[in-house]
Amino acid sequence: MTFSRLTTFLLVALLGSNAGAATPKPWEIGFQSAATPTMEGLTDMHNLLLIIIFVVGIFVALLLFYTMWRFSEKRNPTPSKVSHNTFIEIVWTLLPVLVLVVIGVPSLKLLFFSDKIENADLTIKVTGRQWYWTYEFPDHKIEFDSRMILDADLKPGQLRLLDVDNPVVVPVGKAVRLLLASDNVIHSFAVPSFGIKKDAVPGRLNETWFKVNREGTYYGQCSELCGTKHGFMPIAVKVVSQEQFDDWVKNHKS
Repeated sequence: MTFSRLTTFLLVALLGSNAGAATPKPWEIGFQSAATPTMEGLTDMHNLLLIIIFVVGIFVALLLFYTMWRFSEKRNPTPSKVSHNTFIEIVWTLLPVLVLVVIGVPSLKLLFFSDKIENADLTIKVTGRQWYWTYEFPDHKIEFDSRMILDADLKPGQLRLLDVDNPVVVPVGKAVRLLLASDNVIHSFAVPSFGIKKDAVPGRLNETWFKVNREGTYYGQCSELCGTKHGFMPIAVKVVSQEQFDDWVKNHKS
């Protein structure tokens, strides 16, 4: 078991997790289960930062209590007048630099990894509208709108505020490039299990990507304050086998 996996196990044991869940669950703590390499990297980075924060916090607390005990008026009636200590000053300068390097190297690697994909297997253009999403598959000549299912129309098993009438369907294990735009205000395309959150800005084309490693339906929402129905434009991505995706394409070609 790697160090990162070990820390994940310990944090799950202490805090609980949404492991295996593609949707948020009541009273659970932590991220949704990672479904992409990007989200796996984000989870590992988060766990590393928690460990660093914990260690630094314990160290500072112990140092503070020791200083209060060792240099109290009772034990140290005559205070030292030393104002500089070269060794200590070097240590407290180098240690934070070392911590920043430990944080910075993996975070930059993850940032560049998640930025863009060079050779995508599938491209989808996503347009944010008030208040729904339009998806276009340019390679397959498919275009459709995706709107939230109203409470009155929900069927058993469907999720309130998350299920849509037309989910996005993509094949499992394929790199999917998303081109994001908007025709009115700023929206934000966010799917927690994928580790993606990218703004859709009027007059600009943004890009992100994902590759899901297991089949299932994954949910997200617009994460920008885009107007009165901001909380009612969810995202549903259905990840299926290549054969099922090919059948879906045949049935939806315009």
